[in-house]
Amino acid sequence: SCVVLFVAQGTTDVAIRFFAMQALQDIRILDLSRVLAAPYCAQLLGDYGAEIIKVEQPGSGDGTRQWGPPFVGEQSAYFLSVNRNKQSVTIDFKTDAGASLIKQLAAQCDVLIENFLPGTLARVGLDYDTLRALHPRLIYCSVTGYGQTGPYKDRPGYDFVIQAQGGLMSITGEPEGQPMKVGVAIADITTGLFAANAILAALHHREKTGRGQFIDVALLDSQIAWLANVAHNYLAGEVPMRYGNAHASIVPYQTFATNDGYIAIAVGSDAQYQRLCACAGCMALWDDGRFQTNPGRVRHRGELIDKLQAVFRTRSTADWHARLVANDIPCSPINTIATALNDPQVQAREMVQEVDGVRLLGPVAKLSETPAHIQSAPPHLGQHTAQVLREVLGRSDDEISQLRQARVI
Repeated sequence: SCVVLFVAQGTTDVAIRFFAMQALQDIRILDLSRVLAAPYCAQLLGDYGAEIIKVEQPGSGDGTRQWGPPFVGEQSAYFLSVNRNKQSVTIDFKTDAGASLIKQLAAQCDVLIENFLPGTLARVGLDYDTLRALHPRLIYCSVTGYGQTGPYKDRPGYDFVIQAQGGLMSITGEPEGQPMKVGVAIADITTGLFAANAILAALHHREKTGRGQFIDVALLDSQIAWLANVAHNYLAGEVPMRYGNAHASIVPYQTFATNDGYIAIAVGSDAQYQRLCACAGCMALWDDGRFQTNPGRVRHRGELIDKLQAVFRTRSTADWHARLVANDIPCSPINTIATALNDPQVQAREMVQEVDGVRLLGPVAKLSETPAHIQSAPPHLGQHTAQVLREVLGRSDDEISQLRQARVI
């Protein structure tokens, strides 16, 4: 499914990839969403070959187009982060003619993704029940802050508020400091992942039954779900608390100050802890029976961490990193975003790619038969309006011109 051609250029071989097949190349998605969670979901599906038609408001488009600086040319870095592999079509679907165009496009699509407040699209006849009657195979994914049911369903959802409301901030930050949010809009991102996963499940179900379905994905539900072991600690009777960079259930599993910076160490087994003591020259901390098992290290956390911290202050971060890696102890210096994106492993995995002159993050999962692929950089506003109306709906140039004059597109 993938042919690789190597073209010699001096002493460097440049690999040119031709992708004959992608997993979702026969799937067309109508993306009515804006901002982050739902656009991220659509982008993931586009990486696997789905055709993504992103519908935006004429004149302004997705609000994140203005969320800067920084900008790359006229495009905000924020917009670039979640809109690769998409076509931009501008349609004002608050008008009757615009809503009619959306219905016609939905009839030619496999999936519709939207993230308006519950009831918003019903007011213009673009809700699931209406579209299902026209297209029973349609998979309709709605991403909202609180879902389609419950006392909060009509509230707008924002990642920062969800991190607070979903308990994440209560366990993030230093023990004696204030609660902190995560530096990335992680509730939005994980909601996009859950939504993409659900869409793939619905596509599989449709393949067997011929029926589409409605998918209800909420930011708050997603946030609660990925509390994972922390939530289950509470359900088991232990109230979670903030540990800063430490771990509630594993010791030592945190950052340590060196003589010129910090290093993060994740000791996940007793054998790793023994090797840590050996390479750090502090075998007395292994010989002490209190520290030979993880439960013992957790119970005596304060005393052990103080002793280890004194050891780590004796050498540089680079020295400790080399020693620990050589002894198979998981660790890392605290990279900046710049050093992380330029890390040799990150580069080798093609996690930063240049497409159409724009540098973008690459797809995560590497599929051997149907590899993910960035086919195009994020589009300019309305870049594909005429093309999509012509190729998908069969509209003539005169009809497209009339729609422009009427300010429908």
